[in-house]
Amino acid sequence: MSTTTIGGYLATRLEQIGIKNHFVVPGDYNLVLLDKLQENPNLDEVNCCNELNCSFAAEGYARANGVAAVVVTFSVGAFSAFNGIGSACGENLPVILIAGSPNTNDPHDHNLLHHTIGTYDLDYEFEMAKKITCAAVQVKHAEDAPRLIDHAIRECLSKQKPCYIEIPTNMSAVACAPPGPIEGVLQQLPSEENTLKAAVDAAAELINSRLKPILLAGPKLKCAGAQHAFLRLAESLGCAVAVLPSAKSLFPEDHPQYVGVYWGQVSTKKADAILEWSDLTVCAGCIFTDYSTTGWTSLQPAAHRLEADFDNVKFPNHYYGQIKLKDFLDALADKVTRNDSSMEEYQRIRPSPTLVQAAEPTALINRKEMARQIQQLIDSNTTLFAETGDSWFNGILMDLPHGAKFEAEMMWGSIGWSVPASFGYSMAVPDRKIITMVGDGSFQVTAQEVSLMVRLKKPIIIFLINNYGYTIEVEIHDGPYNNIKNWNYAALIEAFNAGDGNARGYQVKTGGELAEAIEKAKSNLHGPTLIEVQIHRDDCTSELITWGHYVALANARPPK
Repeated sequence: MSTTTIGGYLATRLEQIGIKNHFVVPGDYNLVLLDKLQENPNLDEVNCCNELNCSFAAEGYARANGVAAVVVTFSVGAFSAFNGIGSACGENLPVILIAGSPNTNDPHDHNLLHHTIGTYDLDYEFEMAKKITCAAVQVKHAEDAPRLIDHAIRECLSKQKPCYIEIPTNMSAVACAPPGPIEGVLQQLPSEENTLKAAVDAAAELINSRLKPILLAGPKLKCAGAQHAFLRLAESLGCAVAVLPSAKSLFPEDHPQYVGVYWGQVSTKKADAILEWSDLTVCAGCIFTDYSTTGWTSLQPAAHRLEADFDNVKFPNHYYGQIKLKDFLDALADKVTRNDSSMEEYQRIRPSPTLVQAAEPTALINRKEMARQIQQLIDSNTTLFAETGDSWFNGILMDLPHGAKFEAEMMWGSIGWSVPASFGYSMAVPDRKIITMVGDGSFQVTAQEVSLMVRLKKPIIIFLINNYGYTIEVEIHDGPYNNIKNWNYAALIEAFNAGDGNARGYQVKTGGELAEAIEKAKSNLHGPTLIEVQIHRDDCTSELITWGHYVALANARPPK
């Protein structure tokens, strides 16, 4: 009977589910495992600078590829990677965290080990991983490896959440049964037929009974594979369609029914006005948090909400489980009666497009001129990454042509995410144009991963908005802790080049200098370009100021 090794089994499964690049930081507990993964000719290892960046790079890869893998060592590696895995959990991304762990003999021999917290019980990392994944497994016996690995990956793919696989350093090269057909791992439970029909009938009755329904797209449309079904429902109903900020680009912005980003008082295109006029909001894949509701000020009343989630549907006096979002929206599209009353009303309040005049080329650069020039760069092949902070709001205000995509990390909201995530994303879709907007404080957290962009010749354009501190925190609650040491960011690129790279760094202070730097960036096809835009500390969007005010009020609620 043929066999493989545990490491070889895992490599085959990663290849079979569509992973081409796995993100790695080596450590002595995972080195044999890395050898086994390298033996698979269809897997390419991407060596990151540290485990924080590594996990965020995998998170970005999953956004484009649909699934990702990150390989780290025990404790010192995994603890850092947990940040990115927390993001994947909150953002509904299937990332497989693989940790090499100590030799299986050490717990039995009662040994204290390096890379641990000084305890004889080495299950603590596994217990922690359970809290931030949909499945966590430890491979302690070779005969269990196929079952455990398949279980973790199956749960990861079906629930669109991260999983954790722990493989001891002396187990990676141990023989085990070879992989069976991948279909057994990929198979997912269908919607329960009777429940689906009941949910669709009840939902259609509710929608058809209301005078002015509206649709609201949420970020889970993507992980549920329900974007096309949502579009079908929108066109069947004929109503206005808004999107949550983290769902920007999941509904075409050139569609005649698109009415903007709904974000309470900081909405775009008067989306808030039409939602608040509506008597029913059909929420598809939505996630409501203090951030997405502007400090809980914009959550529609429960009586006016129908919420179709990843695997369930609920509205007043109704709940239906084990229903796939895609199936529900598809079936609902065939049952609803066309009602375009919200579009008729929206035509009365739709704001006229505003033409932003170019600033004088010699005038000091400001946020509006920066945004105007970035807007001109965006085409149908662009993916725009917006870092936590004012970049969110600058990005939300951009108009996306058909095919352009938008990525933000709104649930987890970890500053520094965008630099490694955009790098990881580029590994999955090398032909897309990637633009990253990031603040100076956020950039300092994960700057090292620019070196990987240099090493692998990724032509990512990074707009680093240097306003000398943590501006998002300033607008929520200011203090001296929001000040940071300034860097010469453009010059830093030369350190990453180290004589053999193709990265370019530019520091701009006027609109003319920015335009010139952008032209140079467009012609740099063999490495990243960082454009440091120096703007005044107080030059931020009015939306950030408003949003920060209400989030601060939510944070300051007294104890009950």
